[in-house]
Order: sequence, then C-alpha cells, then structure tokens
Amino acid sequence: MITFKRALLAAAVFLTTVYLVTRTHASSHAFQSDIVSSKEKATGDSQNPTIPISTSTSPKIPPYGKRPKIGQSVLAVDMSRAPLREKLLYQFPYDSEQKFPAYIWQTWKYTPASGHFGESFRPAEASWSEKHPGFIHEVITDQVAVHLLRHLYASVPEVLQAYHALPLPVLKADFFRYLILLARGGIYSDIDTHALRSAAEWLPEEVPKDKIGLVIGIEADPDREDWAEWYSRRIQFCQWTIQSKPGHPVLREIVANITLETLAKEKSGALKTFKDKTGGVIEFTGPAVWTDVIFDYMNDDRYFDMSTGTGNITWRDFTGMKVPKKVGDVVILPITSFSPGVGQMGAEDYDHPMAFVKHEFEGTWKPESERHIEPKQEEGQGQ
Repeated sequence: MITFKRALLAAAVFLTTVYLVTRTHASSHAFQSDIVSSKEKATGDSQNPTIPISTSTSPKIPPYGKRPKIGQSVLAVDMSRAPLREKLLYQFPYDSEQKFPAYIWQTWKYTPASGHFGESFRPAEASWSEKHPGFIHEVITDQVAVHLLRHLYASVPEVLQAYHALPLPVLKADFFRYLILLARGGIYSDIDTHALRSAAEWLPEEVPKDKIGLVIGIEADPDREDWAEWYSRRIQFCQWTIQSKPGHPVLREIVANITLETLAKEKSGALKTFKDKTGGVIEFTGPAVWTDVIFDYMNDDRYFDMSTGTGNITWRDFTGMKVPKKVGDVVILPITSFSPGVGQMGAEDYDHPMAFVKHEFEGTWKPESERHIEPKQEEGQGQ
C-alpha cells in the first residue's frame, strides 16, 4: 500500500526528472534559437561571377588553438589568464558553415520610437526592415550598448576596460560595430545608410554561403597622384556597412588590436590628449586600421596557403574592380555596392544592379566641413 509520504516522494522525483530532461533539451538548441534564419534565396548576376584571387585555405591548425565548433559541448576552461586573442577565440568561435545571422545592427543617440530620433534618418532606418523582413533589426543607443557589451564580454574584461576608456563617442561607435559582429554576427550599417537591395542579393548565386564568413565593400579607390591628401589608404575598405558571421578572424583581430592599443594609450596617458586633428580616429578605430587588418588576414599563412599565389595580395588586386572578388572566406564588393552615386572612382549610380547600400555621408560626429568624402567638382574646375 502506498503511503502519503511515499506518493509525495515519488512525485518529487518525477518532477525533478522532467525538469532536468527539459532543461537539457532546451540548452542543446539555445544557440539555434538565438539566430533567425533568412528564408530569402540569394540571387546574383551570373554574367559577373566572382573572381577568385586566392581561395585555398590553409590546412594548418588554426592559430591560438583548436576552435570549438558551434553547438559542441566543451569542458569549462579557466581562460582568465590566457592571452587576449585566445580568450576571444574561446568565447566567440568561428564556423563558416553556419548561416549568416539575420541581425541588422545600427547605433544612434535615440531609438526610432523616441520623438528625438531625427526625421531625416527615418527613411534610411526603415529601409533596412523593409528590405529584410524577418530579420531582427536593432538600433542600439549608447546606454544600451554599455549593458549589451557588459553581457557579451563579461569574460573578457580587457575589452570592456578599453571600451570605457575610449575618449570620443566616434571611437566607441567604431569599436561597437566590431564587437557586436564578433559576438553575434549579422549586418552592421550606419544610421545614415539606405538599404537599396536585400542582403540576399549581395553575393552572386554561384558563391556558396557556407564558405563565406565576411562581406565587405570598397570605400575608396582614388586613382590619382594626390590620393594621400584625401584618403588614408590607396584602397580603403568600407566599415559603415559590414556583414559577417560571428567569430570571424578579421573581427577577432581588430577587436584585439583596438583593445591592446587603447590599454597601452591609457597606461601612457595618451588618451587624455587624444584629438582627431590628423586623422587619428581613422587610424585608431576607423577604415585605415580596418583596411590594414583585412589585408593582413588575406596574407596570413596561418589561414591561407600562400604557395598557390604569385605574391602578397595588395591594393593592386582590387583597384578598378567592377564585380565581386573572393579571397578565401571573404567577399569584396566593388565600390558601387556600398558607395554608389559618389560621382568618382568608377562608382556607378544608385540604380545600378550592383548598388546595394546608399550612404548619406552625414558623419554627424564630424565638423560640417569634413562630412563628405570629397567635394564634387563642376565641369571645367580642377582641369
């Protein structure tokens, strides 16, 4: 005969078992449920295939140890004393075979729900949701960014220290885009950009998405003798719009680069006198250092078999390009894709099939005189 106490004990055991089973089942799908997959099929121009420069990835063991695969159970490891790059790799492993996360990240002082959100930005902000139904679209304010990064990078305190130490809002804005893409992936785009076409159309259909982890565009290709007076690099990659999968080595490296540089400047006291008078922001966190890190990655024999090429990949491999080019797991889009309508450097207009993102070049953190790439000259001027 079952007594009341025995029945109560049996019920407790049953409920505990159900709880543990359901909890284990839920945790095994936690990562998948964190990503919203796009159902749109990628389309491309079959007449303009990508031009591979170097597509052989190195068979060597990845640097900084073996990367744990997404969803794979791993034993807890004390990484508190590990070098920064090892911490980042451990916390944000990279898997090129996963889908591009369906996130759109933007930053601004206010969210679109606020009455203070600039009316001039509303059409641009709305275009991203309109072109990407089903995506999670977030406009992150400065206050939210602090809490979000604290959550994502709690185990990498050096990163949080560096973020808080940066003395200018634009430095934090630059750093945030790399940090959110490293941790979560998806698309980052400045608040003054319009989505002209869905990201599902950014890659030609013959390029397998499970082999690509980073999509970037060219910001500047100044084929002129005085290019250094206007730009920091002969070929400059755009960082106002970036698409990536989480954990990509380029993002890991630029986060490590900025973190270590910031902490060194903080220790020396250089941050107290930092001013953007001579392109300091561009070199510190902006497109100059972004471009350098990308070129370093494409020439790194830890990731690529460099014996298959004829030499280092340089700006000469990208100048004047009209169609996308693929380098390993990186796709580089021509200048028209993210800089259409600038009226120079070979960029086509906004209605061109390769025009994906329109940038207004507001540069609201800059003085009015510095907000555009270069003043357009009237016919007959500068001749």
